[in-house]
Amino acid sequence: QVQLVESGGDLVQPGGSLRLSCVASGNISSFTSVGWYRQAPGKQRRFVATTTSDGSFYYADSVKGRFTVSRDNAKNTVYLQMNNLEPEDTAAYYCNAIVKKVGDDVPQSFWGQGTQVTVSS
Repeated sequence: QVQLVESGGDLVQPGGSLRLSCVASGNISSFTSVGWYRQAPGKQRRFVATTTSDGSFYYADSVKGRFTVSRDNAKNTVYLQMNNLEPEDTAAYYCNAIVKKVGDDVPQSFWGQGTQVTVSS
């Protein structure tokens, strides 16, 4: 199986910064993409940012210029650096990885358990 464990969520004031981490483990053969989604109370889960196997990066318009996704392949870890945080960024943040497991040809999607980010004064 594949496990994704997020960390780094916290309470922060508007204008502050946080860095989220997502560590992947398990019988992973290769990554297709790894990224972040968020879900505010009463709302649908929404895309935030992702990085793909070809080195591309994609961001939601609402976070462009403020958030940066990066990865450390040696540590199987993806980061989300969040700067200039706004109250509207308050949500549970989930890591998502689309990977091929060892012995499989079809990529599968996996989710972490989420980490809470609260932006408030």
